[in-house]
Amino acid sequence: VQLVESGGGLVQPGGSLRLSCAASGIIFRVYTMGWYRQAPGKQRELVAAIFTDDTTNYADSVKGRFTISRDNAKNTVYLQMNSLKPEDTAAYYCNAIWGTNRRYDYWGQGTQVTVSS
Repeated sequence: VQLVESGGGLVQPGGSLRLSCAASGIIFRVYTMGWYRQAPGKQRELVAAIFTDDTTNYADSVKGRFTISRDNAKNTVYLQMNSLKPEDTAAYYCNAIWGTNRRYDYWGQGTQVTVSS
């Protein structure tokens, strides 16, 4: 199983980035996909999740600014991030889960997002 993130980088406050996560080795369409982030000295937190029926869930801190989407034909999940703030700076991780109690739980290697002027 591989989850490969891309699209991170340095952006000015107010800017946008689009993260992608390409999955292989799993039946992508049955997995709940999520984006998490971890800033230095802080715990990893859920940013957004998208379920198999395309319903979504967002952390309050990103509602209205970030959008998660998935393309089952491409085995890829995206995170469109707009109106970025310095506090969005973190390593962003892709996650795939399936089954009771997260029986199948996979993580990508992470991609760094830095919001700074």
